[in-house]
Amino acid sequence: NPESYAICKADMLIKGQDVSQIKLGNTLSDDQLAGEKFDFMLANPPFGVEWKKVQKQVTDEHKQRGYDGRFGPGLPRVSDGSLLFLMHLVSKMRDVQGRTSAAEGRMPGAADPREDGGSRIGIILNGSPLFTGGAGSGESEIRRYLLQHDLVEAIVALPTDMFYNTGIATYVWILSNSKPDERRGKVQLINATERYSKMRKSLGSKRQFIDDRNIEEIVRLFGVFEETEESKIFPVEAFGYRRITVERPLRLNFQASPERIGKLLDEKPLQKLDEAEQQAILTACRSLDGDTTLYRNRDAFTKALKAALKAELQQEHVKLGAPALKAVLNALSERDSEADICTNKNGNPEPDTSLRDFENVPLDESVFDYFKREVQPHVPDAWIDEGKRDELDGRIGIVGFEIPFNRHFYTFVPPRPLDEIDADLKACTDRIKAMIEELSA
Repeated sequence: NPESYAICKADMLIKGQDVSQIKLGNTLSDDQLAGEKFDFMLANPPFGVEWKKVQKQVTDEHKQRGYDGRFGPGLPRVSDGSLLFLMHLVSKMRDVQGRTSAAEGRMPGAADPREDGGSRIGIILNGSPLFTGGAGSGESEIRRYLLQHDLVEAIVALPTDMFYNTGIATYVWILSNSKPDERRGKVQLINATERYSKMRKSLGSKRQFIDDRNIEEIVRLFGVFEETEESKIFPVEAFGYRRITVERPLRLNFQASPERIGKLLDEKPLQKLDEAEQQAILTACRSLDGDTTLYRNRDAFTKALKAALKAELQQEHVKLGAPALKAVLNALSERDSEADICTNKNGNPEPDTSLRDFENVPLDESVFDYFKREVQPHVPDAWIDEGKRDELDGRIGIVGFEIPFNRHFYTFVPPRPLDEIDADLKACTDRIKAMIEELSA
């Protein structure tokens, strides 16, 4: 935006600042500070703004450069680019000398990491980056990268009505790659939603601000790093989970009833056959005594169906293909919890896609222990699809990360007693009745 660019430069010049690093361009598609590293970064990027106009450039950087670029962990949905701005800042953090990965901790004998470099970031985001996107999504993978690399130091929930153009809830993310020892592997959540003062006069949607006293208290809560009603401390793993796929067996009954036969020609594979072949299939199905016979075993019904089809189709000198046979079975079947389990060629149960479900297992718990305790008592015939595995660690279940901020600070408020509610309703009704009587007097 040329106008904002000019205002920014003018403001910095008035303050006697160097303006050589202020650039005109799109941050996401054209990084004009590529290769630069900074000690401290502060940002208030736009909330919930789509990045469709620069989608090609961002996607190309993600695919072609991977972790050598800014967007290696993944890409959020096109409708919200907040996390792209965050990853842009993370890419400009200074390295910490003498430190291994976040999981391994500091190397033996290394000096205090704060003396070796590193960076800190403060960025204001809306609530979406905390939880939007399930396991395996771009948003989840970005959170996973930030948390598993131990970059998230704290998240502070701000009061609403803090900004001129929106009254939504906002959060300050504090990131650091040089955490002190007591903060390693931990994330602090601070609930500062009640620490505000009312403005004498509103400015658009901005009706509240954080005064100096509350600012000092928020900073103190961060500094003491202790559990209070407004401050919660969690290990990084607390925000992770594995999404496992729970399958249940397919159970079908089969019947060549007039009602089901009437659905045969709705199947696309059968619509492709000529009229003579269609009539032969209808005749074969009608010969199965559909009014009286109900099959609860697919193999038994398939055997009877094939025999009937063979007798009719031989007259037409055609053989029914697998897609058409499957279409016939589909039309003549219904789900039946009392039917036998349908099995594949290997004798294994076939899953019923309509009964497929997902469970989120805490990251530090065995998926099998969780399944045995939480799922099997309710659906004994269910099983875990072990083919659904995480791309990064290869283990069963897709890893996801979310930060359910409000859940950790939720306080249950019991509803008012019914007697009080009834009394209020009666008082309201009496007032209305008195007003009506006055009007009619």
